[in-house]
Amino acid sequence: MGFEEDAVDELWRTAWCHRSEMQRELTRGAQGELFVIRQLAHRGTTMTPSQLADALRATSGRVSTLLSAMEKKGLVAREIDPDDRRVVHVKLTDAGRERGRKDMEDARNAVCWIFSQMGERRTREFVDLTREFTTYLSICRPGQPRPTPEEVRKAFEESADEG
Repeated sequence: MGFEEDAVDELWRTAWCHRSEMQRELTRGAQGELFVIRQLAHRGTTMTPSQLADALRATSGRVSTLLSAMEKKGLVAREIDPDDRRVVHVKLTDAGRERGRKDMEDARNAVCWIFSQMGERRTREFVDLTREFTTYLSICRPGQPRPTPEEVRKAFEESADEG
């Protein structure tokens, strides 16, 4: 087994087998209320339940249940489209925006604390390596041919343009 296999095994153990409470919370957030709040806040506008279901990769029934619970908590409001009464638009309420702001601030503060513990040099190395790793992840698909050198070059050029 080469260093690559050892590294994959260690990454799996570290990232998936020994998940922290923060990782569990972020993952849970990607499956429910926090995800809907982030989607609506990122869009800056309304979305239909079917658009949310697509983004969440969930069934319309799951999204309907989720939106009902969020509506009861005052986080979202559903409005019927005046031009087409069959269409429903979901929007964040002030309470939903505040919840999203607080959740992001809490997560940011936690990660800033972690970086303060790691120190500036190691944090910058970590961020650079994470950017490189995610660029490779963006073009490499399991079960598919590996990217060509041209595809790799293009992905890193696009990554540099975004950074």
